Amino acid sequence: MIAAIERLTGLQRKSQGTVFLVGFGHGGTHWIVGSIYVLLPFIQRDLGLSYTALGTLFTIFHFSAFAANFASGLLVDVTGRRVLLMVVSLTVGAAAFLAFGWARGMASLAVMMILIGGTNNLWHPPAISYLSGLFPKNRGYALAIHTLGASFGDIAAPLAIGAMLVWLTWQETAIAGALPVFAVALLIGAVLLSRDAGPRDQKEDETGAENGQPKRGISLREYLDGMLAMVRDRNVLGLALMAGFRSMAQSGLLLFIPLYLANVLKVGPTMVGLGIAAMQFGGMIAGPLAGAWSDRAGRRPVVLAGLSGSTAVIAVLTLAGNEALFIAGLSVLGFMLFAVRPVIHSWMMDLTPPNMAGSATSVMFGTQSLLSMAAPVAGGMIADAWGLPAVFYALAGVMLIANVLVYLLPHHDPGHDG
Repeated sequence: MIAAIERLTGLQRKSQGTVFLVGFGHGGTHWIVGSIYVLLPFIQRDLGLSYTALGTLFTIFHFSAFAANFASGLLVDVTGRRVLLMVVSLTVGAAAFLAFGWARGMASLAVMMILIGGTNNLWHPPAISYLSGLFPKNRGYALAIHTLGASFGDIAAPLAIGAMLVWLTWQETAIAGALPVFAVALLIGAVLLSRDAGPRDQKEDETGAENGQPKRGISLREYLDGMLAMVRDRNVLGLALMAGFRSMAQSGLLLFIPLYLANVLKVGPTMVGLGIAAMQFGGMIAGPLAGAWSDRAGRRPVVLAGLSGSTAVIAVLTLAGNEALFIAGLSVLGFMLFAVRPVIHSWMMDLTPPNMAGSATSVMFGTQSLLSMAAPVAGGMIADAWGLPAVFYALAGVMLIANVLVYLLPHHDPGHDG
């Protein structure tokens, strides 16, 4: 079985361990945000907040992520300390979620969302550039496992938080939910941090990298020259814009699906958690398959298939008349929506030089955060004015824009001849 997996993925067992450990850390960042989504209906009822107020909290989250993104890319590429930055991201994010449990109003919630948003997107530039540099020939697969970790966190958090809410208040649940993230940060620091402290041989090493992972950062002048070249590249900017519209739709879905389950379908906390987990479970299955497929068939056709299917499912989702059909639809949506995440990340790494991988990731995630800022508050205003079903039709329109942008990107994927 292990030999078959090694042949299919092209990575040896020890290399698989590195990939899965970083993916596990990614799961920690998504555990925090996934937990908050499940807490939202109960925060809303306890504090008497409108949909617009809830949307404002997540607009603050995305603005903080946007602001932190470009600084994190610079830190990654100039210092080269990828693992250390991953540990910092998890630790500070967990501390903010722990403090979430003592929040008593919009002001304190907003402060915690600023910290969580900033540290959540601090994770991506070091983690994605770390894996991309170690496994350049298996980039699609490695980054698919990275998103598999995200899906695992997105699945585990709703189920665990939904179960805890049966017995605990939302504040107590937040405090308990922060503890596993501290444990994940400690594990990554203990296993990987020593590898990040010194130079690596420029040959194939124990992690399977062919040319090694450079530990010396680039100079500030090299960084600025690289950034200038990227912002002049229409393909890089086009891909980042497409990813931004896709992320805008995704952020709206993650916010309003639990609210739809709780306030329209009138289900309890356990079913709210199950609904979110069902969507993420579909993505957990599809991500590695899509990543490995894109290594062979190219990035563009995989992304186009996933976005087209997602648009159709979002448009018909609210036609489900009960929670069983709605949750089944969520699992199909997750299979298509989250399958394309690692492929988009790999596509960006294909387009940019390795020494600018952290900053390229920041450009992409910064664009995603910038566009995602609009979805929560705009969706909240739509929901307050016309009801929650109208939000889903608007999000289907946003996803349709992402489809159009894929058509405008190059038909030939770098790194895939023919």
